[in-house]
Amino acid sequence: MRRLAFALLGLAAVALPAAALADLDIGCLFNSIKQAVMPADEQQEAAIGRDAAATLLGASKPIDDPAVQQYVNKVGLWVALHSDRPTLPWRFAVVDSDDIDAFAAPGGYVLLTRGLLLHLHSESELAGVLGHEISHVVLKHHLNALQKAARLDLAGQAAQYEAQQKGYNSALDQQLMDKVSNAARNLYSTGLDKDDELAADRAGVVLAARSGYDPYGLLAVLQALESLDPKSSKMQLLLATHPSPADRIAALSAAMNAGHMDKYGSQQEGQERFGEVVKGLVATAGKPAAKN
Repeated sequence: MRRLAFALLGLAAVALPAAALADLDIGCLFNSIKQAVMPADEQQEAAIGRDAAATLLGASKPIDDPAVQQYVNKVGLWVALHSDRPTLPWRFAVVDSDDIDAFAAPGGYVLLTRGLLLHLHSESELAGVLGHEISHVVLKHHLNALQKAARLDLAGQAAQYEAQQKGYNSALDQQLMDKVSNAARNLYSTGLDKDDELAADRAGVVLAARSGYDPYGLLAVLQALESLDPKSSKMQLLLATHPSPADRIAALSAAMNAGHMDKYGSQQEGQERFGEVVKGLVATAGKPAAKN
C-alpha cells in the first residue's frame, strides 16, 4: 500500500505549479488540491489507478505463471461482477514477492503476493481475499482517506496562508505542498483506518457468498495468518497496514453471526481446483518475473 503514495503525489504536484499559487486564494487552492487527490469521475479514478498499479508492479513484477494468473483473474472477475461496481475494468495479478499481503488500487486493480497465495488452501479462501480488496475499490476507501488527510492538512495551513494576503511566498507554498505530500505518504505507509479494513472484511464475505463461495473462506485465511510468527519479515507490511488478525477475526465472526451467514456455509470451497492450478507455484517461485 505504501508505494501507491508516489503515483498519487505526482497528480498534486502537476495540478498546481508553484508560479500559479500567487493568483489563488486559500479556498481555490484547497479545491484544486482536493480535486487532484479525489477524482471527480470514474475516468480520473481509472487514471490514478493505472499509475498506482504501475508503481506497485515496478517494485514487484507478476509471477511467470500464465495458468495461475488466468485462474486468479477468473476468480477475481467473477467475484467483482457481484459487487456494486461490476462494470469497472477489473484486473488481477499475483506478484513475485514472499511478503504475505494484498493490495488494491483505484479503478479496479487488485494484486496479491505469491507469499499470500501459497498460504491459501481453497478457492473460497482466494475469493474471500479478493473480495476484501475488491471492496476497498468499490467503497473508494483509499481515495476517501487521501481526501480527508489533504483536507486536514490544508485546514491547518489556511490561516497562515491567508495571512500572507495572497502574496507569493515560495517557501510557504512549498511547505503547503509538502504538507499534502506527507499526508498521502503517511496514509499509505500506515494503512487505512481500522474501520475501513473491517468494513472491507464484512463486504468481502458478502461478495464471496453472492458469488457462490463458502463465506467462511476469508475467516479461515485470517485464522491461518494469526498462527504465523508476527515477527516474520513476511508479515511486517501486513501488520503495519491492517488491524491484527485476532481483531479482524473477532469483528468478522460477530458480523457473520449477526448476519446469519451459516446458511451459506455449504457453498463451494474449490479445494481441488485451487490445488490443481496452484500446485506448481512452489516449483516456479524462483524463476524470473514476467517481462512486460
